[in-house]
Amino acid sequence: MSEATQSPESTEDDVGRRDFLVLATAAVGAVGAASFVWPLVDSMNPSAEVLALSKIEVDLGPIEEGQSITVVWQGKPVFIRRRTKVEISAAVKDDGADLRQKEKDADRTQKPEWLVMIGICTHLGCIPLGQKAVETKGEYGGWFCPCHGSHYDTSGRIRKGPAPLNLEVPKYKFLDDKSIRIG
Repeated sequence: MSEATQSPESTEDDVGRRDFLVLATAAVGAVGAASFVWPLVDSMNPSAEVLALSKIEVDLGPIEEGQSITVVWQGKPVFIRRRTKVEISAAVKDDGADLRQKEKDADRTQKPEWLVMIGICTHLGCIPLGQKAVETKGEYGGWFCPCHGSHYDTSGRIRKGPAPLNLEVPKYKFLDDKSIRIG
């Protein structure tokens, strides 16, 4: 065999160079892959607008007994009601009723006079009536969704109609006697 057709024997320098080239190529490839993937992953983070709406503080001072307000949190209506003693006693009395989703009134409120819940019907996402004094409150004195006839009691629990679940109670915290933080 001639020297041109024979493969030269590898020297230690050749092995070292090859190892260095393999490691350098792998490092450049990893940095390139990371620089490609990072913008995709970062685009899944919530936007500044969403983060700004992740928590809201609500002043409860102006709300009279028996009055309700609606605030928007994360694009959803949140019903805040300062319940009367009659509404509170009706809700507690209904704890023993035949409820579709068993929840006691005490589990839905932090302070009995204040009811805080997301105002979206759990059937198809409509907004139930009952926040204003002139609106129909349904058969149980709470809220009524006219789209498909769901009736909620004074604690926001489903009592009649196609809705499968109670109105959702968001995470909230009393900052003092006159304000809460939702979120």
